[in-house]
Amino acid sequence: MSRPIPPLNALRAFEVAARHLSFTRAADELFVTPSAVSHQVKTLEENLGVMLFTRDSKSLTLTSAGKAYLPGVQEAFKQLVFATHQLHQSLGVPSLKINLPPTFAVKWLTPRMQRFMQAHPDIDLKISTAKEMVDFTREDFDMAVRYGRGIYPGLYSELCLPVEVFPVCSPLLLKDPTRPLASPQDLRFHTLLHDESTYADVSNPNWAMWLEHTGIADVDATRGPSFWPSHLVIGAAIDGLGVALAKKHWVVDDIASGRLVRPFVGSMQVEFAYYLIFPEDRAQDPRIRAFLEWMREELARDAEAQATDSTGASL
Repeated sequence: MSRPIPPLNALRAFEVAARHLSFTRAADELFVTPSAVSHQVKTLEENLGVMLFTRDSKSLTLTSAGKAYLPGVQEAFKQLVFATHQLHQSLGVPSLKINLPPTFAVKWLTPRMQRFMQAHPDIDLKISTAKEMVDFTREDFDMAVRYGRGIYPGLYSELCLPVEVFPVCSPLLLKDPTRPLASPQDLRFHTLLHDESTYADVSNPNWAMWLEHTGIADVDATRGPSFWPSHLVIGAAIDGLGVALAKKHWVVDDIASGRLVRPFVGSMQVEFAYYLIFPEDRAQDPRIRAFLEWMREELARDAEAQATDSTGASL
């Protein structure tokens, strides 16, 4: 009689813990507690009759049995994701699952979704947000947007948005004659709002870097409240709480509407950018192709609007 397959949840906990070599980081990915991950792994070890990890107070390492077992488990999950994706295609499921950074979803995609829905009423977008990189071999997503250099082996990658940052604030802050805000030096009279979004990019500007770039030395870049994700710091600026350092594409609409203003000129270009990515073998998926073409049209629309605005004409 064949031995029963171990519980799927236990296998998943093992795979994630083995990838991170940490029950705590595995718990963060699985949205459970570290003790729950540890319990699932222990259940799997008892089911298999072997130890998969060596545990001590400071580290977690795979045993020789764990190292031998891991590739097969990872391949099994990869095949499950692939089979699910193929099933959706064969059934003609009209949904498109996209994972995005939170502020990209709030400040760029959502305001434009109505046009996609009108152009493609047969495709339902399913949007989720995360700052971590999607692993298409383990997660049931069709596409993702990620912040980086655009180099993702095995994945198609296309530039969505370059990144430029500059200070923004509520127009109300410009009306107080006792607290001027006509030049970067005047930031010393105002509260700095900090974006605590974390990315693996040391060039992603914060206030200290922006002030150094601008040549300002007498402003304390450590003071002021912090926010995560980025759209929260933008909201705080709109509410008049202080001056935020914002990415251009996140505040274009707020500036056009008058909710925000640029108090003075001066910006920084950032090396990293936002890229649309998906597995190369999905390039002919009609849903993906539809979204890709729509995104290109939206970027062209944005570029045209910005070019018109730069000439002084109305948008």
